[in-house]
Amino acid sequence: MKSLKLDVDYDYDFDLYGVVSSSKEHTLAWALNKSFRLRLIKQADLCIDFLNKGRLVISNYLHSAEHGSLRLFRNRSVAMSTLPAPFLVPDIKEYDYLIQVTGSLDSFQEQLLHKLHAVPLVQYVRSFDPNSLRHRENLLF
Repeated sequence: MKSLKLDVDYDYDFDLYGVVSSSKEHTLAWALNKSFRLRLIKQADLCIDFLNKGRLVISNYLHSAEHGSLRLFRNRSVAMSTLPAPFLVPDIKEYDYLIQVTGSLDSFQEQLLHKLHAVPLVQYVRSFDPNSLRHRENLLF
């Protein structure tokens, strides 16, 4: 019997930032709302089930605009997990939160790194190329 393999290349057309912060997710979302004049709203937790391995439950916040969106994810699972590395993106497990910017928020993206460093609850922030991450598929919704 002949078998076929489906090979799909996804377009990772978003910017990704890793944030180190010891604050709670709702406190960080509030600080980002205040600093950037956003409206990050708590969404239903994302549940990612891995076949016969376990489940990740990821907390997330969303700010929708006319031409794009900004998401704040907690990188670590909020529920108990049987996975050896219960992270949304295990490649960058040193980062507590991830910020995903999608669409044409160009003026916002230019200032994002600089302004994130100014937020008192943010200890460190770094930009990542999603194409360089091994577990980048976890960021597709």
